[in-house]
Amino acid sequence: MPSEATPQRALKGARILPQWVSTTALLLPAYGWLTLAVFLPLLTMFLFSFMNKTPMGKAPIEFTLRHYRAFIDQPYLIKIATNTLLMGLWTTLACAVLGFLAALALVRCTQGARRETLLILILLPFWTNGLVRVFSWTMVLRENGFLDNIWHWIAPAAGSIAILYSREAIVIGLVHGYLPYMILTCYIALVTIDDAIIEAAQSLGARWWVILTKILIPLAAPGLISGAVLTFVPVIGSFMEPRILGGKVGVTMGTVIEDQFTQAFNWPLGASLSFTLLAVTLAIFATFSGVLRRGTGGTA
Repeated sequence: MPSEATPQRALKGARILPQWVSTTALLLPAYGWLTLAVFLPLLTMFLFSFMNKTPMGKAPIEFTLRHYRAFIDQPYLIKIATNTLLMGLWTTLACAVLGFLAALALVRCTQGARRETLLILILLPFWTNGLVRVFSWTMVLRENGFLDNIWHWIAPAAGSIAILYSREAIVIGLVHGYLPYMILTCYIALVTIDDAIIEAAQSLGARWWVILTKILIPLAAPGLISGAVLTFVPVIGSFMEPRILGGKVGVTMGTVIEDQFTQAFNWPLGASLSFTLLAVTLAIFATFSGVLRRGTGGTA
């Protein structure tokens, strides 16, 4: 007994650092990197949004709130913001429908090496340059492009179905870019559902649409919500797809903000528009999360 107690006393005596010090040492690298990579740039842009001009040269810098009145002083921005939010909603909705069905097919119809191969193919768009992906759609959607030639081969007398430089083309390009996020989040949610639940519903005579709407979709709701967040937030700030696939109709908040930084060199206005768009996005999701909490409480 004394020989067993001695090592324990030695270990207790060797513990010199308090617990909070070791915890801080473990968390410091992660939170330090998060501060440098996320919070510090955001804080810098937040300060820029209150400046009267871009901090270049030796001209004195004054702080003002006039850039946050841009939607009042320039009403055309309201229409651009509305179109951007609608584009984000349509893209998120299309990704939700296609992504959920694709994830459901992966979970219910594949297994083993076939499922792993399909998952790799789903991730394939992430392995290619985004600019290459977007420009490839111009070859498909333009007049006399791949899609138009197939249509004329099927119906030679029909007119052109080219949709390049339209909002539909923008949504197609965005769905192609962000659909893997939705598929993966839905797949993770669906793969955790116990098959016994579905088998029990089938044994009780439930039809496939009842199983889909009453069991699969509610249980996969966390994956759908996570995918919606991962899709909607970057979509409303995107500028590459609207500029290349939209042409003249591809003016969104993302392109306006990009122009303020790269062409007009009006960094304060670009920063204020960015934070205004961020505030609207957070308000939408705060409202949506409240509805979800009420729905969860009601079903419970």
